[in-house]
Amino acid sequence: MTTLQSATDCLASKKLIIFDWDGTLMDSIGLIVEAMHSAGEAHSFSTTDKHIKDIIGLSLDVGIDILYPNATVKQRLAIQKSYSDYYIANSYRTPFFPDIEIMLQKLQQQGKQLAVATGKKRRGLERVLTASNSHDYFVSTRCADESASKPDPKMLIEVLLAVDKQVAEAVYVGDSIYDIQMANQIGMTSIAVDYGTASSAELAAQRPTYQVATPQALANLLTV
Repeated sequence: MTTLQSATDCLASKKLIIFDWDGTLMDSIGLIVEAMHSAGEAHSFSTTDKHIKDIIGLSLDVGIDILYPNATVKQRLAIQKSYSDYYIANSYRTPFFPDIEIMLQKLQQQGKQLAVATGKKRRGLERVLTASNSHDYFVSTRCADESASKPDPKMLIEVLLAVDKQVAEAVYVGDSIYDIQMANQIGMTSIAVDYGTASSAELAAQRPTYQVATPQALANLLTV
């Protein structure tokens, strides 16, 4: 079994830490589920909490296609707009998880470069970066609407190119099975976090390099 000390020794050599956003850095899963229920029901469609959680991490259009396969193109576009309107109106309710911002500060102080690769749209990421005053933590950010939806690794490759780093120098941190699948496709070290969308067992089945249960455990793993 990997000990905390051996894991931190390995991760100490990583120069670039790439994070997913929703469910990894920001406590937004509850609002995403609520917004998707509201959007679907506004157009006479329904689904379950579990089904919504299962598509978090994918781009919004791909997720809606999966959730509502019987919807017409017009209905899917309307659901996207209703979802975005609801989420934006309530986005003040999505703080960083406890210990996360202090972790980002410590990682910067240790000379690490930080980046984001997220299923959010660019406009949505820019909004939450501004609201959380966190632009300055990240040297590069990539979004699904300007790249490819997870688990395609294109976003990770683009971040590596943007900061001139190799796969072996980086680690990706995420809370969904798509995050771990994306990292695995290019052989990138990964950290699965159990406090977001997927269950511990679902994440473990994807064989992440490391797995942690809480934001504090993630901070300890990356900064000790």
